[in-house]
Amino acid sequence: MADETGEMNCVRRKVKCDKALPSCSSCSKGEFECVYRAPDPPRPRKRKRNEDAHERLKRYQRILQENGLLSVADGKQTGQSTQNSMSPARTTGELVSGDGKSRYIGSGLWLNTGLVSMHERPEDAEEDQPVPAVATNLFTTDPITGVLLGGSHTLTHYHPSHRDAMKLWATHVENVEPLCKILHIPTTTKMVETVSQKPSTASKADECLLFAIYHFAVFSMSDENCVLEYGQSRIELMSKYQHAVWQALVNASWLKTTEMPIIQACVLFLISIRTQIDPHLFWMLTGIAVRIAQRMGLHHDGEGLGLSPFDVQMRRRVFWQLLPLDGYAGQISGTGISISPNSWDTKPPLNINDAQIYPDMTHQPEEQKGASEMIYCLTKTELSNLYTRTGVEMKDTGGTIQLKASGELEMLIDEVENSIETKYLRYCDIINPLHVLVLGSVRSATNAARLRSRISPLMNHTIGDPERKQLCTLARKIIDTDCTLYSNPHLGKFRWKIKALFLWDALTCILTSLAKVGFFSPAELKSNWSKMADVYLNHPEILNAKTAFHVAVGKITLKAWSTNPPSDATFEPDFVTTLRSQRENRPTGAPEKMGNVTFDEEGGMGVSSLNDSLFSSFDGTDFNLDNAVGLFPADWLFGN
Repeated sequence: MADETGEMNCVRRKVKCDKALPSCSSCSKGEFECVYRAPDPPRPRKRKRNEDAHERLKRYQRILQENGLLSVADGKQTGQSTQNSMSPARTTGELVSGDGKSRYIGSGLWLNTGLVSMHERPEDAEEDQPVPAVATNLFTTDPITGVLLGGSHTLTHYHPSHRDAMKLWATHVENVEPLCKILHIPTTTKMVETVSQKPSTASKADECLLFAIYHFAVFSMSDENCVLEYGQSRIELMSKYQHAVWQALVNASWLKTTEMPIIQACVLFLISIRTQIDPHLFWMLTGIAVRIAQRMGLHHDGEGLGLSPFDVQMRRRVFWQLLPLDGYAGQISGTGISISPNSWDTKPPLNINDAQIYPDMTHQPEEQKGASEMIYCLTKTELSNLYTRTGVEMKDTGGTIQLKASGELEMLIDEVENSIETKYLRYCDIINPLHVLVLGSVRSATNAARLRSRISPLMNHTIGDPERKQLCTLARKIIDTDCTLYSNPHLGKFRWKIKALFLWDALTCILTSLAKVGFFSPAELKSNWSKMADVYLNHPEILNAKTAFHVAVGKITLKAWSTNPPSDATFEPDFVTTLRSQRENRPTGAPEKMGNVTFDEEGGMGVSSLNDSLFSSFDGTDFNLDNAVGLFPADWLFGN
């Protein structure tokens, strides 16, 4: 007791002991009995700084094994895999795959531990658990989709009948798949046939893909066909399947997914809603899809990751649909692309038909020469690559991406056009509707790219009449192509895509020039106004004035007609009458509001969502295109 008390008092009071016997002088003064306690042994010296990663890994393994967190067998396997992963020849990350899932690990922090697998990650254990119905719990499991819908719900009653499901799938194959080639038709057909007969057997991933297919099929149809085939309007069916897609994504915990059907569903869904959703929300949703794709390693080519030939092609297809979609989202939201040109090495898909690939194949398919089922997507890929890699340069400050100088960009456009001509266009058959669309779209896209590279003087109001003439020639070619595609009765099934290909900067170029009195000859003036009538006939959405773009175009059209109509005009065209009636019927003093953009009585635009006005007046000289050109949708500039 004395020893214990003395030792405790000596230590507690932090008094230095003089080691005197039988009691140290300090303890004697306090009348304490004291027993000397030898000092603790010195702490071990710190590890040498030259301990390499392999030694650290072995030490970490030993600690985990001592605490029962890693078996000896797993430790040996981890050490072997990490030694391989750290070899000098390794230039990319590692793809961990299994059970139809894949996850790309590009971080050395994860790879060097060697502890990543598809079966041992905590978040995967939660994927098969029901999403809690209580909204407050969703923020810890799935914050974005939890806010959108609020819980997991069965979708059994949203599935169409087997007959309707097969009809929708056939429509998707006919109208959508040739232009968005990310599925393997034979494999997906089997899945649709099986699940549509017994929806309760659908996996969560397949259910996402199914509803995305159904939604896109309806989106590609006319309202008349929807009523005729399914007894419901197009709007009703799209609303039904859009809700089902969102709910299916929630049910599948899509923010944590590594499954191919889910990323395929995401991309298909985003393509179908891209013109019907707020640009900033669309940009955010596309960003999520980009992150999912990066998590799955789609930004690195499957051959370098040692994947099967079939998986290589399917992953390439998805990535090369998402890449231009990201560019398009950045364009319409004004935020720029998020997939940096230096961050990916995925090759374009091969020029092959679906019959040439299948899941169990062991050898790479032989690429075709000429026109395959991939022709539209591959021409789109060439153009997309121009605007996402070869045609851009990185600034030294902040990694900003911008297009190359006009002269260099025009040379690249010529090279891309010649390449597409050699590889694909020369093999097109004008009897084939898909080939007709390819021909028209490529011609329109390359002219649009040239227009975009030359339009800066028009934006800066420093353009002379000769340069304006050149721009109008390009713009007219683009508009002529649009009208030609619309007038082709065999392209009705692709109308949804043709509508999205329309280039607003070409239209504004013509309209601002029409507002310039004396610029066009009388014959040119009459021809261009006739073409404007065709544009309004093909694009009634302009008259609906649901967006700032449509309002701007309508206003400049009215001003151009009032200042510079054709000399032989005997009556006002219907589209001008409609535009005028809309303005006259608006209550006096009431502002026009489109989304977050407000137009006042004098035609000025509020700055709630735009930094500057689209235009201050409409005489064709001070029409501010700085924002207009950047915001007007131009799908083919990014290939979507």
